[in-house]
Amino acid sequence: MRQPRPGFHSLSRLALALALLALWSCGSAPPVEKEPEPVPPPPVKEEPVVTERATLTLPPSAYSAQFSKANSLLADNQWMAASEILQQVPATGLDANDSAYRGYLQARMDFMRGEQKQALNLLAGLDRPGVDLALRYRILNFQRYILDMSGDYLESARLGDQLLHFAPTDDIPALKRSIWRDLQKLDNARLEAAMAQAVDPQWQDWLALALLTRAPLNETLLQLSGWLQDNPQHPAANPLPGGLGFMLAPPARPDKVALILPLSGRLAAAGRAVRDGYLASYYEYLVSQGGSAAFEALVLDQDTYASASAAYDAALAQGATIVVGPLSKEAVAELANRGPLPVPVLALNRLEDRPPAVAGGSALVQLSLAPEDEAVTAADLAFGQGARSALIIRPESEWGSKVAQALVDQWQRLGGTIANSVTYLSREDYSATVKAALDIPASEQRARDIRSIMGSDVEYSARRRQDIDVIFLLSGNGAEARSLKPLLAFHYAGTVPVYAVSGIYSGVPDPRDRDLDGINLVEMPWLLGANPELEQTIAAGRGNGASYTRLNALGADAFLLQTQFRRLQAGPDALLRGNTGL
Repeated sequence: MRQPRPGFHSLSRLALALALLALWSCGSAPPVEKEPEPVPPPPVKEEPVVTERATLTLPPSAYSAQFSKANSLLADNQWMAASEILQQVPATGLDANDSAYRGYLQARMDFMRGEQKQALNLLAGLDRPGVDLALRYRILNFQRYILDMSGDYLESARLGDQLLHFAPTDDIPALKRSIWRDLQKLDNARLEAAMAQAVDPQWQDWLALALLTRAPLNETLLQLSGWLQDNPQHPAANPLPGGLGFMLAPPARPDKVALILPLSGRLAAAGRAVRDGYLASYYEYLVSQGGSAAFEALVLDQDTYASASAAYDAALAQGATIVVGPLSKEAVAELANRGPLPVPVLALNRLEDRPPAVAGGSALVQLSLAPEDEAVTAADLAFGQGARSALIIRPESEWGSKVAQALVDQWQRLGGTIANSVTYLSREDYSATVKAALDIPASEQRARDIRSIMGSDVEYSARRRQDIDVIFLLSGNGAEARSLKPLLAFHYAGTVPVYAVSGIYSGVPDPRDRDLDGINLVEMPWLLGANPELEQTIAAGRGNGASYTRLNALGADAFLLQTQFRRLQAGPDALLRGNTGL
């Protein structure tokens, strides 16, 4: 896999900006976990199989009141108050369970302070013989959470597999789902290396299952049947993860797929980019099938119809059994509000704050590239690296407000704080905005006050505020970010980690992007070389310019999702590894 563009700081999770999938025909949401269940370092040896299952009922303790209060405070991210309560429990002279629970709560406090390594080291010594299963389950789950947040997906998945031996029955579906998601975040090389080192049969079979899904679809289905025959009792066998089981049903491929895209109006360049990504994937699929078409792809220019609904009716009249598109938010809203949809629609934008608009069981699925989702990913990444107090710098615009709100909501849910949030209107505001955000004027005023009191010049160097450990630069384009990033260094914040969404990088190499060096950029796998052959095919015939390459990826993933549409029947378990992310 090609590495991220030189100059950009790379973290393993930075390639995971996801296209949002909202299945409107699915009425149930994934279960909400009461407490985050973090993740730990790899055990030195394989865990023995535990024949009994944990319950969530904690063992009796003379310190139950203190433990319960501290736990409740931590659930509300009040680690300082929890620390005061925990001081009422002695650090020594405790039995195995009380010592383990006290250590577990202390590790959670360490993590909330951003001390990941300290928390992991403490947790590693708590899973001892004689500790109640309910406590062991909490301890190991918290280790999983930390590992997952810090990007160590392989060890997160491996520990999850060990937890399956004694997890409460009700927790097993969510645990299997999280193991599968972790494995899907790993590239083939990591999976193959782990496979070569694995000694536990159950863990080996998880890795084998993940690897076989990386093959072309027909080959995957053949190997999947063989995997099931060999592993009927494996935890992943029933149901298969990611909606894979629905792909084993007799195929019901559409006879005709209609793409409804804007190809001649204001959004024509964007529409053509999506079309090119879809058709390149379609022709690649034809080649893999020996040239025989399983279905016909029909392209409709939405701009030649009076409305999106009229284009949809035209697709129906021409025999379409599934529709891909439309692209604009307004067109998607029009279809969502038209009432019954005789054939499913895979819309390429998403509607916010709207209830499902599905009638007769037909699905309206939304697949989109949303900067709000990237902001959530950036928050997860920064928090996972130990940052806890953030500065947000964003444009004064509706776009900037929406992206910032998504980030703030996620950051505070995780337990982070916003030290300051500032906006800018134009290039002329950049320096003053950054300077004020870092509280440099107050530092300069203190110097003036000292000089006034002393009555003479005093050697002085301005200082920025010291209560931030991460900066979220939510610029919408590269020009803004290229101007703002150097100003951070000029105003004494050059060592603070900076995270940004993908809008700052066009996807086209540009010498000016040297000014973006050091930024942690949330980007889709497509731009990191996840599918170079398909990308080259599109580039060879590209007439829309490389600036729309992310929409090429959206079109390619629309084809991927359309060909595996049945997997969406798995609801929250559905998971596809695509060019835009998971």
